[in-house]
Amino acid sequence: MIVIIDYGMGNLRSVQKALQKIGYNAVISENPSDLESAQGAILPGVGAFKDCYEGLKYKGFVEPIKQYITTGRPLLGICVGLQLLFEYGEEGPSEGLGIFPGKVVRFPSTDTTGLKVPH
Repeated sequence: MIVIIDYGMGNLRSVQKALQKIGYNAVISENPSDLESAQGAILPGVGAFKDCYEGLKYKGFVEPIKQYITTGRPLLGICVGLQLLFEYGEEGPSEGLGIFPGKVVRFPSTDTTGLKVPH
């Protein structure tokens, strides 16, 4: 079973449908203890780094994700979910999960049109 971590900040259904289409059993879960029996896990994320990290803390996922990582089972971070695996995010600013060393920084804006830089 693949657990898609639901902490209120992700495009969960599209990830689940994609996995099911290729034959995987994927469940969306708000329960951190579901990581204990997961064969794989996906950490999606949409929004600001700090808001996503706060969502993980609020739902009680921070320590269970760190514990899950130590087992050697695969974890896929998507979008902000990948960024959260680092120590620090400039957007907020906020601490991250600290799985990987490093900081997530904003792209410098060289655009004078006022358009947002994708993040």
